[in-house]
Amino acid sequence: MSIQVKFFASLRETLGQSETTVEDAVTVAEVWDMATQSATPPNNLLVAVNLDYATLQSPVKEGDEVAFFPPVTGG
Repeated sequence: MSIQVKFFASLRETLGQSETTVEDAVTVAEVWDMATQSATPPNNLLVAVNLDYATLQSPVKEGDEVAFFPPVTGG
Protein backbone atom coordinates (compact mmCIF):
# COMPACT_ATOMS: atom_id res chain seq x y z
CA MET A 1 0.00 0.00 0.00
CA SER A 2 1.79 3.14 -1.21
CA ILE A 3 0.87 6.60 0.11
CA GLN A 4 2.45 9.79 -1.24
CA VAL A 5 3.47 12.24 1.51
CA LYS A 6 4.23 15.94 0.99
CA PHE A 7 5.63 18.53 3.40
CA PHE A 8 5.17 22.27 2.88
CA ALA A 9 6.73 25.54 4.07
CA SER A 10 8.67 25.37 7.34
CA LEU A 11 7.96 21.64 7.74
CA ARG A 12 9.84 20.98 4.51
CA GLU A 13 12.79 22.98 5.81
CA THR A 14 12.73 21.47 9.31
CA LEU A 15 12.43 17.87 8.10
CA GLY A 16 14.80 18.31 5.17
CA GLN A 17 12.44 16.73 2.65
CA SER A 18 9.58 17.88 0.48
CA GLU A 19 8.04 14.50 -0.26
CA THR A 20 8.34 10.79 0.35
CA THR A 21 6.32 7.61 0.11
CA VAL A 22 5.23 5.31 2.94
CA GLU A 23 3.76 1.81 2.95
CA ASP A 24 1.09 0.11 5.06
CA ALA A 25 -0.17 3.09 7.10
CA VAL A 26 -3.76 3.02 8.35
CA THR A 27 -4.12 6.57 9.72
CA VAL A 28 -2.60 9.96 9.04
CA ALA A 29 -0.78 9.71 12.39
CA GLU A 30 0.94 6.53 11.19
CA VAL A 31 1.87 8.29 7.94
CA TRP A 32 3.46 11.11 9.97
CA ASP A 33 5.40 8.66 12.15
CA MET A 34 6.69 6.64 9.20
CA ALA A 35 7.60 9.66 7.09
CA THR A 36 9.35 11.56 9.91
CA GLN A 37 10.90 8.72 11.92
CA SER A 38 8.41 9.48 14.72
CA ALA A 39 9.20 13.19 15.08
CA THR A 40 6.81 15.04 17.35
CA PRO A 41 4.21 16.81 15.20
CA PRO A 42 4.14 20.59 15.71
CA ASN A 43 1.23 22.23 17.48
CA ASN A 44 -1.62 23.15 15.14
CA LEU A 45 -0.33 20.89 12.36
CA LEU A 46 -2.61 21.05 9.32
CA VAL A 47 -3.26 17.93 7.27
CA ALA A 48 -4.95 17.23 3.95
CA VAL A 49 -5.76 13.84 2.44
CA ASN A 50 -6.39 14.06 -1.30
CA LEU A 51 -6.76 17.86 -0.98
CA ASP A 52 -9.43 17.65 1.76
CA TYR A 53 -8.68 18.79 5.30
CA ALA A 54 -8.16 15.86 7.67
CA THR A 55 -6.95 15.04 11.19
CA LEU A 56 -4.24 12.77 12.51
CA GLN A 57 -6.96 10.18 13.20
CA SER A 58 -8.25 10.18 9.59
CA PRO A 59 -7.90 6.88 7.71
CA VAL A 60 -5.71 6.53 4.62
CA LYS A 61 -5.72 4.00 1.82
CA GLU A 62 -3.67 2.88 -1.14
CA GLY A 63 -2.92 5.71 -3.56
CA ASP A 64 -3.81 8.56 -1.19
CA GLU A 65 -1.81 11.77 -1.06
CA VAL A 66 -1.23 13.15 2.45
CA ALA A 67 0.02 16.71 2.83
CA PHE A 68 1.33 18.27 6.04
CA PHE A 69 1.71 22.01 6.49
CA PRO A 70 2.03 24.54 9.31
CA PRO A 71 -0.85 26.83 10.22
CA VAL A 72 -1.37 29.65 7.75
CA THR A 73 -1.31 33.16 9.12
CA GLY A 74 -1.77 36.47 7.43
CA GLY A 75 -2.92 39.94 7.90
